[in-house]
Amino acid sequence: MKGIVSTIKMSAGGKLNGGVPALFAGYLLRIIYLLPMVFLWRSLANGGADLGGFTLDKLLTYTCVSAVLRSQLDVQSGAVTWHYDGKILDLYRRPQTIFGQLVMTTIGGWLPEFVLFSLPFVIILPLFGVNLVPCSAWFLPSLALSISLGFAVDFLFSCFIIRMQNANWMAYTLRYAITMLFSGAVIPFDLLPWNIGGVFKLLPFGSLAAAPLTLFTGMTDAITVIPLQVFWNILLWPLAVLAFRKSMEKMVSYGG
Repeated sequence: MKGIVSTIKMSAGGKLNGGVPALFAGYLLRIIYLLPMVFLWRSLANGGADLGGFTLDKLLTYTCVSAVLRSQLDVQSGAVTWHYDGKILDLYRRPQTIFGQLVMTTIGGWLPEFVLFSLPFVIILPLFGVNLVPCSAWFLPSLALSISLGFAVDFLFSCFIIRMQNANWMAYTLRYAITMLFSGAVIPFDLLPWNIGGVFKLLPFGSLAAAPLTLFTGMTDAITVIPLQVFWNILLWPLAVLAFRKSMEKMVSYGG
């Protein structure tokens, strides 16, 4: 337990090495992304567009919660980029499991964001009429399953990079495009045409963002999404562990 706590503290402190102001650039970009989405939803609602069963208030809540929990709904442990810069090698020199270290360093990296961005945002948003009270108590279990599945997906993308001989930028771009489109983090599935959203909900990416967000807004029930999240966790975690073990001998990283 002491090693876990130390790893989390070390990772949290590492995020602050560049100074607190350096972190706000990323937070500012997240707010800049959020503002046009808010105006878009309001414009569509005022124009009488079909919002897929969403009310304007629920749609705004969905988008704002997605922005607040962006790091948790799209887990990026560093495994995807650390192959290139050699940081992955440091993990093998410590008396802890690779997966455990990646999880702990990721959680540690979330702490400054929680204090400096997520918490203030949660306090401010209700002042603008955004409801941040979950409609379902199953939201937290669903979020935990989403984070767990996010780590499995992240490790699988890491294995893909190893197989591609460190094609980090291509893999990162591909991963970002896939998770943004197929997870429902940007556009709720119910707003997609031709009932494509019904297919996306069944994919593992749909269990990352759409599942907890629709539970938060009351647009679905637990019996619909929780079993699917559990299924994908049970399927992808053993696959991620096996794929990583098979890929280790092919790993090429700067530094050795």
